[in-house]
Amino acid sequence: MVKARTSAAALVSAGHVRINGVRETSPGHGVKIGDVLTIALDRNVRVLRVTGFAERRGDATSVRGLYDDVEAGGRS
Repeated sequence: MVKARTSAAALVSAGHVRINGVRETSPGHGVKIGDVLTIALDRNVRVLRVTGFAERRGDATSVRGLYDDVEAGGRS
């Protein structure tokens, strides 16, 4: 959703991320497979379900299979 970990941490710290409907403000909070993340980005809101984790950090195309876009009704 964002390009850098620092940007992701800033979103969480600012209260723009919910995990299973609960606002999270700690960037170190863990997520599990099946968790639903609601992320407010600019004027958009993304709702994603975690379906897996990567062994290593990768580019945007390598992580697309690790979440479902809940609002689109399927894979992103």
